[in-house]
Amino acid sequence: MTEANRLKERAALASIAASSLLTLGKLVAGVSSGSLAILSEAGHNLADVASTALTYFAIRIANKPADEDHHYGHGKVESLAALVETGFLFGLAVYILVEAVRRLSSDDVRVEANALAFGVLIVSIIVDLVRWRSLRRIATATRSEALAADALHFSSDIVSSALALCGLVAAHYGYPQGDAAAALGVAAFVAVAGYKIARRTVDTLTDAAPKGLAEQVTSIVRAVPGVIDVTTARLRPAGSEVIGDISIKVARTLSLEKAAAIKANVLTAIAGAHPEVAVTVATQPIALDDETMLQRVSLIAAKRHVQVHHVTLQEIDGKTSISFDVELDGRMTHGNAHAIVSGLERQIRQELGYDIEVETHIEPQEPRQLQGHDASAATHAEITAALARSAPEAGAIRDVHNVRVRETPAGLVVNYHCRVNPELSVDEVHERVDELERKVRDDFAEIVRIVGHAEPLLA
Repeated sequence: MTEANRLKERAALASIAASSLLTLGKLVAGVSSGSLAILSEAGHNLADVASTALTYFAIRIANKPADEDHHYGHGKVESLAALVETGFLFGLAVYILVEAVRRLSSDDVRVEANALAFGVLIVSIIVDLVRWRSLRRIATATRSEALAADALHFSSDIVSSALALCGLVAAHYGYPQGDAAAALGVAAFVAVAGYKIARRTVDTLTDAAPKGLAEQVTSIVRAVPGVIDVTTARLRPAGSEVIGDISIKVARTLSLEKAAAIKANVLTAIAGAHPEVAVTVATQPIALDDETMLQRVSLIAAKRHVQVHHVTLQEIDGKTSISFDVELDGRMTHGNAHAIVSGLERQIRQELGYDIEVETHIEPQEPRQLQGHDASAATHAEITAALARSAPEAGAIRDVHNVRVRETPAGLVVNYHCRVNPELSVDEVHERVDELERKVRDDFAEIVRIVGHAEPLLA
């Protein structure tokens, strides 16, 4: 059990004890004095005992974690308890009203304003003042609907006890009807307190969105980098929490990792400003105006789980032409491969326009993991020497090193590192590395794959 939940339970138990003592004291004082106002207060406190006991058990139930039947926990049990409490209050208000009207229309009313009656009312005002301030503080800290209802209830108790005290003073000075008039005031305050609790509780039970909170959360989310817009923000109270869901727009070109990072940042931002809000965030990928043609083609291919490379864009007499290589399983039949590529081409035309020229080239992809071992020392030495010899001829390539040669069932696989001028463009470096690899493969037909990693030349 969390510290907040323990605090709520202790507050509810203390409130039950105080209400029980005050009920007993007011009942004795009301009977001994004959004061309707004090008896009304005794009935009011008896309702307090019942409702506060209900609050205590509601809090214990609400503290239970979510289960198979209650996926969002049991927080609304507190709201149900607060709703039952309003029933007590309205019932009590009606009883006091009927009895007060009867006494006001009767001449045979006797009220004995004794010391016990005065003492009980004064003590009640002091106790309720302490309870009101304490419960209001705890209800705010723990966001407990039930304790907030109790706090509001006890604030009305202070006023109603003060009215009863005024009625008792009037009876002491020879105006017994003042006691019935004070009882009418008590009934009014009890009814007002019940109305306030009922209105807030009904809002909770009907999932009314907390006023202004959705706008605040939306503003916070829009300020998170990467969020283009907020599509929906739906919130509803659930016990001490506010739960809901938010849908945000993000660039569709983002990777899954970046989109997940934006969602995490949104949750962090909301929790920092409103820790009581727990939401789920959904992303809605959208196309941005600044997407490049290459990004759009790559995105379409990625959605179809097809690898493409060497994408070339051309503008020919006002017409756009796109060509690229598509890698597919080399063991696949050409008919299946052609169907996959044709589907990709159709989707690109749908996305970019049917006047776009799309040309593709199918390349075999090696899907298997090749098993191999290091080549012999003699083979390694020959290929290392060939790389070193051919590097100057390719131009701009220096310091061939970290050469690895492996024998596989498909042939030799060669990996090496080299250094190039860091001021060269990527195109220039790629051309030089390709030239070097072509020269080496001309000398070693058994090489099926050669991969060169170019590093900046050290100053």
